[in-house]
Amino acid sequence: MGCIVWVPRRIVKEIERRGLCVEDVLVEVLAEKFNLDSQSVAEVRLELAEKYLEEARSYVEKGDAVQASEKLYKVVEECVKALAELLNLPEVEKAKRLGRWFTWLLGSASSRASKVLGEPRIEFVWGIAYDLHVWGFHEVKYGIDVVEMRFPHIEWLLRYTKEKVKELSKGSQR
Repeated sequence: MGCIVWVPRRIVKEIERRGLCVEDVLVEVLAEKFNLDSQSVAEVRLELAEKYLEEARSYVEKGDAVQASEKLYKVVEECVKALAELLNLPEVEKAKRLGRWFTWLLGSASSRASKVLGEPRIEFVWGIAYDLHVWGFHEVKYGIDVVEMRFPHIEWLLRYTKEKVKELSKGSQR
């Protein structure tokens, strides 16, 4: 369960000016500050992914294909980051060094996670999300019908990522 946090406008504007997401910055900073392990960070990212999925559903109900596209992209982004954390992929350290997750790092992490886990659908769903991000959000070319067709793939990735987080957490408790 999340909570609402008020962040001063000046800080929000600076984060956005740098092309970053406020939630992502908060996760990164707080995870580092409290030295959270990769399991905890992955769980936080899944909580964000679930929030974005609900927001996407809400935007679909309103007929807003642009915002629904971006929220679906954010679901996949958080799943890829969660898997990268859990698997301790090199992209995590690279993102930390660079101060952010670039889109190319997410693509690389999705490919590597697909290979490590033997699950090509991770990389496939990343491609769908990136397509939504470009053509649904930035270029505003997709209608709500096209966006809705992407839901099953993205919901699959969220379920799959949750299962992997549970599996790996059980393995680490032994």
